[in-house]
Amino acid sequence: MPRTRRTTGHTTSRTSRTTRRRILRREVPSTVGLLTDPGDFAAMRGYRSFAFDHHDDYADYLRHVEGLLRSLTAQGIHTTVALFDPDAYAEFCTEGGIDPDTAEARSRFTAELSGTSVVLPYTGQPIDELIPLLVDEAVRQATWEYATALLTEVGRCADCGEDIGRASFERATEALTRLVHGAGPGHHHLVCSVPTQDEQLIAVLHAESARDREGPPRIEGREHLDFVSVLAAGLALGGPGGLVLRSTTEGLPDRVHGWRLDRGRLVPLSAAAVFNAYCTDADTGDPVAPEPGVEYCPGYEVDGPAPHH
Repeated sequence: MPRTRRTTGHTTSRTSRTTRRRILRREVPSTVGLLTDPGDFAAMRGYRSFAFDHHDDYADYLRHVEGLLRSLTAQGIHTTVALFDPDAYAEFCTEGGIDPDTAEARSRFTAELSGTSVVLPYTGQPIDELIPLLVDEAVRQATWEYATALLTEVGRCADCGEDIGRASFERATEALTRLVHGAGPGHHHLVCSVPTQDEQLIAVLHAESARDREGPPRIEGREHLDFVSVLAAGLALGGPGGLVLRSTTEGLPDRVHGWRLDRGRLVPLSAAAVFNAYCTDADTGDPVAPEPGVEYCPGYEVDGPAPHH
């Protein structure tokens, strides 16, 4: 009997430790690095230590990742998903002198992503819905970083010494306020496009204006910063670009306005120019039928005089 009591107590102690570890595990967040296209998956299959080989396809990989995400969630573990870029991974390993063909290296890189890269919380959505969300967020982040770098590098005016990037950001902020205010009540969808030497910068913004116009328009905070940064980059560079605003108000046709960036200014387009831009295929140049229930309207003044620099 005494021996049985000691055994029972020892077993109870082990069970208690196990339970505590499980509870603590729920309090440790987890990050899963996700390969978002078949090309990235193929690149990682080049490592022998990678869990998938040439017999597996990308669909197999996604099924297993989704199963892992669901399993972590079922355990009560807060899980985020990060975009795993094989090129960035190889660079990370080279800079750190790490053997890339190990699970430990992939784990270290993923941990690094959780603090420095784009991550999204996993909330149980299907994997085919999660991937575009993650890619869009990564593109948005890269666009903002590039636009911000452009504004920093443009420097000061040789004549007056003004910081051109900062001044352009202030002008873009004021222009956005006038854009939304001038559109009137309703839901507003704005797209700004700025071609640069390295890539095409595109920012999208959604805003809501109350019918009584009391109080400022409601604009998403992160979208606001991204949009203003891209528009400011276009103003600072002084090159070509464009901006389109589409407004939806209950009981009225949708209205589309347009502007072009020209030598550091937002210049309103005529109604005919807006119509031509909307009703022309961007890839082929062929005409496209007008969208029913849409009015193509001229732009309106939203920008101040052209800067002297």
